[in-house]
Amino acid sequence: MKGGDPLDGGLKWGRRRFLNLAVAGAGTATFLNHCRSTRSPSVLGSSMGFELEEATVTQLQEAMRSGRFSSGSITQIYLDRIRELDRRGPALRSIIEVNPDALSEAGRLDDERREGHVRGPLHGIPVVLKDNIDSADRMTTTAGSLALQGSIAVRDSQVASRLREAGAVLLAKANLSEWANFRSTRSSSGWSGRGGQCRNPYDLSRNPCGSSSGSAVSVSANLAPLSIGTETNGSIVCPAGVCGIVGIKPTVGLVGRSGIIPISHSQDTAGPMARTVADAALLLGALTGIDPRDPATQRSRGRSYGDYAPFLDRRGLKRARIGVVRQFFGSNPALLETMERSLDLLRREGTELIDPVELPGRRQTGRAPLTLMLFEFKAGLNAYLSNLGPSAPVRSLEEIIVFNEENRAAEMPYFGQELFIQAQAKGSLTESEYLEALETSLRLSREEGIDKVMDEHTLDALVAPTGGPAWKTDLLNGDPSGGGSSGPAARAGYPNITVPAGNVRGLPIGISFFGRAWSEPRLLRIAYAFEQSAHARLVPGFREGIL
Repeated sequence: MKGGDPLDGGLKWGRRRFLNLAVAGAGTATFLNHCRSTRSPSVLGSSMGFELEEATVTQLQEAMRSGRFSSGSITQIYLDRIRELDRRGPALRSIIEVNPDALSEAGRLDDERREGHVRGPLHGIPVVLKDNIDSADRMTTTAGSLALQGSIAVRDSQVASRLREAGAVLLAKANLSEWANFRSTRSSSGWSGRGGQCRNPYDLSRNPCGSSSGSAVSVSANLAPLSIGTETNGSIVCPAGVCGIVGIKPTVGLVGRSGIIPISHSQDTAGPMARTVADAALLLGALTGIDPRDPATQRSRGRSYGDYAPFLDRRGLKRARIGVVRQFFGSNPALLETMERSLDLLRREGTELIDPVELPGRRQTGRAPLTLMLFEFKAGLNAYLSNLGPSAPVRSLEEIIVFNEENRAAEMPYFGQELFIQAQAKGSLTESEYLEALETSLRLSREEGIDKVMDEHTLDALVAPTGGPAWKTDLLNGDPSGGGSSGPAARAGYPNITVPAGNVRGLPIGISFFGRAWSEPRLLRIAYAFEQSAHARLVPGFREGIL
């Protein structure tokens, strides 16, 4: 790759921790021991002794308030962790590049804290951004593609802007399934031309799912406390599920999307990824608000919150009514066993289960969802590219297709770009083919789908497995087809939260709670109560060949 290792990012890595008081005192020892309380017995020596393992945002804030840590020392620790685990053993490849200004950003935030100004719960907390989210700094935004290598955003995305306002440190850009997994029908999730193949931290031979692969892996592997992913259909909840973390796919319009490389304006959204529901809720609150460059956010007026923590209720499952969508349970015996245990937990906590309920599936929707995305991808991507600054090497989908052909060895060594070609062949968003696909997809997912089922049974939420355990990465054949429950909420533009539910021989299984538009408060209450009862988060062990 030209320009050297993108992880260097101009940083002086060094091993100095800037810990000041952090290595001395009983208080620090207590804090660190608490952070490690969820350690898996399978963890290898590469992560033993890591100071901030499983540290929550609340714990990090307390450590900064007490003076045991600073934002600078915390940022340096995570940068060292990235250097140690992401490119060296076990070579997770979850980070495409680090922010060369991360330490100076953290230093400025430490200065603010010393002056008595703390912006909120994210002040000084490092956050990783998926590499399709613009940041107007020295990091590039490329969607993992060599075609956009060197492209520097001229202005922050709404997501990056909101994070900066909240006092977060933009730590790095995460690897992803290139172009958010909308290039080929036989791609390998987590592979990009820039970042290579991202690896699952529980079994390095297995896939992290995608497209927010690096966002999930970096948080699960304790390379950062928080990250931002994006989803069109499953790209937050699937990697969160197989990487053993919490992922929130918000209602479309709750989080502004300006400055995010698009697939579908009907379905795209950014969302939080974290190790706990509480941390994900804190991150969600920082992201919400009207985006002047995203008209969809106008619908969130009066429906969003700057703080979702008040909705976290340990007794949130009591008297809840939840519909069980068994059509997504599949036939894997271990997955079925995990789900039945989860349903039993819901019942014990006072939930009334309506079992089963059914939603429209592929037989009813046909090709409408794909047709919609092909049209919207071409229109949205061309609009995004046309607004890039002078550093942008390509300006249209057509130019990217040509670039990929001219650089086939680097960009298409394993799979092609048939979805790009299909999208390029589509016309404008006024064509009847697109309008019919849009109407069909929204109707079957909303008024004849989620809304209908929830009205009929007076439900608070729907529940299904997020998906099965991680599969073996196969660069030649790509991902296996089928599986996962993300489709209905994704097509409707409705919220979906995945939480760790258990594991199959050390491979995490996630459970998804989804429901109506703008129902994030209710879903968070349910997801938090489940998490607090299940305690299913497992620290990854960086093994290879579990099965």
